[in-house]
Amino acid sequence: MQNQNSKFHRNYKAFTRRMREFRLMAHGAMSTDHPIMAHIIPIRRCNLSCAYCNEYDDYSKPVPVDVMERRINKLADLGTSILTLSGGEPLLHPELDDIIAIMRRRNFLAGMITNGYLLTAERVQRLNRAGLDHLQISIDNVMPDEVSKKSLKVLDKKLQILADYADFHVNINSVVGGGIHNPDDALVVGRRALELGFSATVGIIHDGDGQLKPLGDRERAVYHEMKALENRHFARLNYFQDTIAAGEPNLTWKCRAGARYMYICEDGLVHYCSQQRGYPGTPLEQYTVADIKREYHTEKPCAPYCTVSCVHYVSYFDFWRGPQNLKSGMPDAPTTEPLVKIQSAK
Repeated sequence: MQNQNSKFHRNYKAFTRRMREFRLMAHGAMSTDHPIMAHIIPIRRCNLSCAYCNEYDDYSKPVPVDVMERRINKLADLGTSILTLSGGEPLLHPELDDIIAIMRRRNFLAGMITNGYLLTAERVQRLNRAGLDHLQISIDNVMPDEVSKKSLKVLDKKLQILADYADFHVNINSVVGGGIHNPDDALVVGRRALELGFSATVGIIHDGDGQLKPLGDRERAVYHEMKALENRHFARLNYFQDTIAAGEPNLTWKCRAGARYMYICEDGLVHYCSQQRGYPGTPLEQYTVADIKREYHTEKPCAPYCTVSCVHYVSYFDFWRGPQNLKSGMPDAPTTEPLVKIQSAK
């Protein structure tokens, strides 16, 4: 009976969450003068040091919860629908549950990206009580190596804890490219995620500017096999990666970073994304609808070879409208180098 009650509770939570998602998606599509999604950093420090990552340090203090609350309220006032905690490692923040509760009080769809190392049954239950909606873990390999310690061997017990206790949606993201030694590990990770009842996605590791790294033949084959495994969800709209996996530029999409998507660093500055920190670099407290409208119409030179999935997902809302006729202050990104690398790797 307890298992039946638990299953009913989870199904009810999933249904209500899905209804909120649909409402927020409709709100996002209605107009273009507000953000749809923002990533916000409560702490830059991380307990790991993955070789490909440029988004962490080993010393930063957590952002005070009152400062986080002001930033969350500002994003809510701008009309943002989805707010995701990232890092660093968000679970290192001692008042993380309070931050999530603040997000939910402001009616955000509350998400978090974590490496999963600090999850315990008690910690997952606290996240349930705080009101977390979505959690994502990226698992890079089956066995840990010098590139990444985010391995299935280390994290499988954490995944089982999530399967037993999490009321929130869990997505496991496997990766190809970027020095990952065995591309087939992505398939092992994806199948294990589905076996535990989670959703599974595959990502392409980018370089330090969020740009495409060359994929080999087997990496591209694994990518397509993983795509066949992915189950449907609003974040599975990742057909843009098909072009990237083939080493071709995406010339038809319009990057809406700084407008529909924003990245808020630990210092409270608005950036296009985690890989383009410094642009526009405006304090969030000073950000206005005029800034959103400007960035909505600003073309980003890094867009054709961008692999930053969350920016692509959000930009789907506006691919059919709003021409971009302003130029960003960013330096021009290479237009042929990634494609040349891929062709020479065949």
